[in-house]
Amino acid sequence: MQAIILAAGMGRRLGEYTADNTKCMLEVNGIRLIDRMLAQLFDLELERVVIVVGYEGDKLKNYILQNYPGKPIVFVENKVYDKTNNIYSLWLAREYMAESDTILLESDLIFEDNVLKSALTCKDRNVALISKYENWMDGTMVKIDENRNIINFVPKADFKYSDTESYYKTVNIYKFSKDFIVSHYLPFLDAYIRALGENEYYEQVLRVLTIIDKFGLKALPITGMNWYEIDDVQDLRIAETIFASPEERLKKIQNSYGGYWRYPKLLDFCYLVNPYFPRQRMIDEMKANFETLLREYPSGMGINSLLAGKYFGVRQKYIVVGNGAAELIKSLMENHNGKIGVIYPTFEEYPNRHDKTELVVFTPDNPDFKYSADDVMRFFEGKQIKSLIIVNPDNPSGNFISVNDITNLARWAENNGVRLIVDESFVGFSDNGELNSLLDNKILERFRTMCVMKSISKSYGVPGLRLGILASADVDFINAMKKDVAIWNINSFAEFYMQIFGKYEGDYIMACDKFREERAIFKKELGEIPFLRVIPSQANYFLCEVTGDISSHELTLNLLTDHNILIKDCTSKKGFKSDRQYVRIAIRDRQDNSRLCEALKGYCQGQSSPIVK
Repeated sequence: MQAIILAAGMGRRLGEYTADNTKCMLEVNGIRLIDRMLAQLFDLELERVVIVVGYEGDKLKNYILQNYPGKPIVFVENKVYDKTNNIYSLWLAREYMAESDTILLESDLIFEDNVLKSALTCKDRNVALISKYENWMDGTMVKIDENRNIINFVPKADFKYSDTESYYKTVNIYKFSKDFIVSHYLPFLDAYIRALGENEYYEQVLRVLTIIDKFGLKALPITGMNWYEIDDVQDLRIAETIFASPEERLKKIQNSYGGYWRYPKLLDFCYLVNPYFPRQRMIDEMKANFETLLREYPSGMGINSLLAGKYFGVRQKYIVVGNGAAELIKSLMENHNGKIGVIYPTFEEYPNRHDKTELVVFTPDNPDFKYSADDVMRFFEGKQIKSLIIVNPDNPSGNFISVNDITNLARWAENNGVRLIVDESFVGFSDNGELNSLLDNKILERFRTMCVMKSISKSYGVPGLRLGILASADVDFINAMKKDVAIWNINSFAEFYMQIFGKYEGDYIMACDKFREERAIFKKELGEIPFLRVIPSQANYFLCEVTGDISSHELTLNLLTDHNILIKDCTSKKGFKSDRQYVRIAIRDRQDNSRLCEALKGYCQGQSSPIVK
């Protein structure tokens, strides 16, 4: 058995990283791709490794010769690498290829050791390693039958998003027998190049063979194994995350603050959305209008505040729309003067945007971080604050204050010259959620010093649209906010979503009802985990105290390492005592919640790997 590595390409999409070196000289967490690949290949005790070089080929050859003296490595040079594609690189190595069973690889791959071992131990003599299609994948796809036979290669030009359920991505690693190479592949490779030229892909030959000759190329799924193809700088960053040490991987994922769909099979219990809304028919309407929304400009602030007013049933002049609530929070906090009252632990985007010396902090003195409107009024009485922030339900505690009590607090604030800022982003998840909102003209007009913030990402389940609103009957205040944000601050997709929401409001109410049922089930299941103390919540997450011999960091790290599950380690948040450990766990659907609970039970029963230190 030998290996052939195709390493002639220029890697233009990697920009400065490949300005003076070929792609396989890239470092991922301090190790070059070529070093990692050669170490894995030599561990298999192959008779030789053939490397086809081209762009910056001399540098690659010199590096390998200096670092691998005496190893059975031969080089083939593609002198026209800038005018040809990998089909020609492989054709140049045809004489070596015909001499032995061959592992064929592309040099821009990174993969765990078990990937190659699975290919060698597979009883099938001719196999293509494949992985079920995910939205980060690009390139050649295949379709297979129930016996793992590849029935079709799907090149980029024939890719259909409607067929992705049946697609598998080629990992660009193949194992071919010498018999197949000599009798099938090389004759067709030669004919293909003569007929269609040298600027093609070697997998096109396999596609032709599957059409005209049932030669028995099997698919070998590598489900659950880590691999990645590095074509651009984003791929490089993701590869660095996937193949980092457990500690570094956790840190890199946390520091990306979202975009978790890029990480294969990561189950996100960190970010907070509605698992049951929007429903498919609303998504289908968005899809049906995709091209129009993509090609057309959105409306300005005037129209979008009108749509938001219709959405929440408040007057247009009382509402301002943001590119997510984060845009409005930034404007609100950075244009505020004077002391602000905050309650810790809480959503820290508000206090983080203000002068720390101007914060007046209330921390409830009880294990569940519960507080009432009376508690708040008693603490802040006489504190000379200009504004008071209430996140309701609070994040991460899940504490909730009823509408009646919030209005009492609003009356106290008005009497004391305090602007009350109520963030009700999670109120839709509370019991009788549709009755608990302050987004009502009469309530807003009764308390003109109160403003209500709402992130549409949370209970409406559309964080990718980046939508939020701020409402108040203080029209001068709202107009000042409108002037501070960009006139075209949201895109056409977000605008269209607000336009059509009314047709699906009944679905939203049912989704919230279904969510509350799931929350009750999930709370009971989490309560059965011995090392978790679950704090009651009216939101779409549970704050859990981590007890026993495990820390919150160890639990977070272990879940990511063992199960690819991400939860939020809250211990570093303000308001927690240093000797206590907390995590926040989002509430997802039944299937995902069950998966998390099974993982947690495994730590109780010794079924999972030891805690990663």
